[in-house]
Amino acid sequence: MDLTPRPGAAPPPSGRPHVPHPYQQQSYPYPYRHPVPETPAETTTRLRPVPSRRPVRTATAAACAVLGLGLIGGAATGAWLTSDSSADPAARSAYTVGRSAWHSVPVDTLFPRTLAGGGAGPGGADRVWTRVAVAPDSGCRTGLDPLLARTLGPVGCARMLRATYTDATSSSVTTVGVIFTEGDTEAMKALSTRFTDQHLGLRTDLMPRTYPVKGTVAAGFGDRQRASWTVHVLTEVPVVVFAVSGFADGRTVTDPQPVGKAMTANATTAAAQAGLGHEAKGIADRIERGLRRTITDLTEKPE
Repeated sequence: MDLTPRPGAAPPPSGRPHVPHPYQQQSYPYPYRHPVPETPAETTTRLRPVPSRRPVRTATAAACAVLGLGLIGGAATGAWLTSDSSADPAARSAYTVGRSAWHSVPVDTLFPRTLAGGGAGPGGADRVWTRVAVAPDSGCRTGLDPLLARTLGPVGCARMLRATYTDATSSSVTTVGVIFTEGDTEAMKALSTRFTDQHLGLRTDLMPRTYPVKGTVAAGFGDRQRASWTVHVLTEVPVVVFAVSGFADGRTVTDPQPVGKAMTANATTAAAQAGLGHEAKGIADRIERGLRRTITDLTEKPE
């Protein structure tokens, strides 16, 4: 059947515009040209599909781009704010760092295995103390006499750590403790002033408890073996340091003395004559110095 349209014929009933047949040269306005031969690259390179542009996908992509830029900007701003806040001295104050030191400072740093006490003994004699054991961290109610715990109540008790030491001759034992409080600067200063004004450090009913260790020279170191003690409330960090000493042979002491009295030249008690006041103060001072130094280093350490 000949499908060539006749001149002047009506368009097909489909409604589509009439397209002249390609062989009707008289109706084609341009001369025919052969296509340009394909290059080797075009005949061998694998084609990648190009997705069609749709309005919905374009809008979604734009929204994702805006969201991504917003997240990146927010992260950058957050990092800037974090960096800026870490530079704030108040954010890394001695109180902030000191309050968390009980779980962030290694035990061997807080309670060294060996303490050198140059000139810490009676008459300026040198002392060396060896750590016997470290107690598990605890609250203050289990490690302090009730009255001492109530006295420290205004500053709170976040955690208490203790360790027991013995001297080079194993004739004396000393428990030293560090109480990390919840009080702020004003509360710690008020407590320190109260200890000084009311002479609370001299009261035998406010003596700290010992930490006896079975199977060691401190096995018999109990409440009745307490001979000399010290309690020091620090004000630049939220910490209270204490120490209590006694004889390693487990003898009962009927006349304990605070370190201030036991270290006087004319003290005649057995504890004073044995230098137990020097033992308690010497160990407490060195633990306190080490803690101050550690907190200072952590406070000044850049993030």
